[in-house]
Amino acid sequence: MVQKVSKIWMDGELIPWDEAKVHVLTHTLHYGLGVFEGIRCYRCHDGRSGIFRLRDHINRLFDSASVAQIEIPFSREELEEACKDLLRVNDLDEAYIRPLVFIGEGVMGVHPYDNPVRVAIIAWRWGAYLGEEALRKGTRAKTSSYTRHHPNAMMTKAKICGNYVNSVLAKREVVKLGYDEAIMLDPDGYVSEASGENVFIVKNGIIKTTPPTTILPGITRDSVMRIAKDRGYVVIEERFSRDELYIADEVFLTGTAAEVTPIREVDDRIIGDGKPGRITRELQEIYFKAVRGGLPEYSHWISYL
Repeated sequence: MVQKVSKIWMDGELIPWDEAKVHVLTHTLHYGLGVFEGIRCYRCHDGRSGIFRLRDHINRLFDSASVAQIEIPFSREELEEACKDLLRVNDLDEAYIRPLVFIGEGVMGVHPYDNPVRVAIIAWRWGAYLGEEALRKGTRAKTSSYTRHHPNAMMTKAKICGNYVNSVLAKREVVKLGYDEAIMLDPDGYVSEASGENVFIVKNGIIKTTPPTTILPGITRDSVMRIAKDRGYVVIEERFSRDELYIADEVFLTGTAAEVTPIREVDDRIIGDGKPGRITRELQEIYFKAVRGGLPEYSHWISYL
C-alpha cells in the first residue's frame, strides 16, 4: 500500500493528499494516453537527501511527452523544483517520486483535441520493489505468454501509461503461477525486458543486455552499464534468446523501483549456483553507494535538496 503523505503537487500547487482528484471523464483514464516517470530520492552518506538523476528523468518525461504529442505546460526546471519542494513539504528524506502528465476531461473519443494537459507529482516512501529478500538472495522469474510491444505498434521508447497494460497482464499471469517477476520476449522471440525492468545476463565475465529496440532505455540500466564499464567489464548491447538466460552464469534486473535485483531462477531453471553472482553483487554494491552520494565520480548524478 502507498503510504499517505500530507501534500501532492498538482498543476503548479501543493494541495492536500485527499484533494488530489480528477473527474471520471479524464481522457487518460479512458484511453491511456499519458506519460509518467519513476524517480528515487535517497538519504545520502553525509546526511543530506539527494534525488538520483533527476534531470535525466525529467528529460525522459519530456521525451515521452514529445513522442505522445503532449505539450507539458511547465518547464523542466519548474518540474525539477516541484519534485524537491514536494519532498521538503512532506518531510521525506527518502522517497519514490511519480510525475504524471495526463489529459483531462473535455472531448471524449480517441482524439483528445484541446482537452487540458494536467501534471501531478506524487511522492511516498517505498522500499525494495521486489522485496528486501530479493535484493539479497535473488528472485524467481517466469517467461510470460504475453509478447512485448512491437516498436511500430506502441512507442517503446516512451514511458506511456497505456503501454503498461502489457506489463500488468504479464505480471498478473506469473504471480498467479507463483513467481515474482515476468520476463517478456519481443515479437521475434528474443528477450526484451521484464514487466518494469531491464534485463542483464553475465556469461564468462561478459555482461550483455538487450539493445534499445523493444525496450524502454532505463536510466538505472544506463547507470549500471557506466559503472560496469568503469570497472573494466565488457558490456554488450545485443539481442539474446530465452535459452541464453537459462545457461547464463548470472542474471539481474535494473530499474528505478527494482534498483539492481538478482534473478536466481528463470522458468524453473536455476541460474548459476542459485545465488546472486559475484559480478551482480559487485555492481549492486557500487550502485547503492553511487545513489547515496558515496562515490565522488558519480556525484553529478545527485540533485541534493
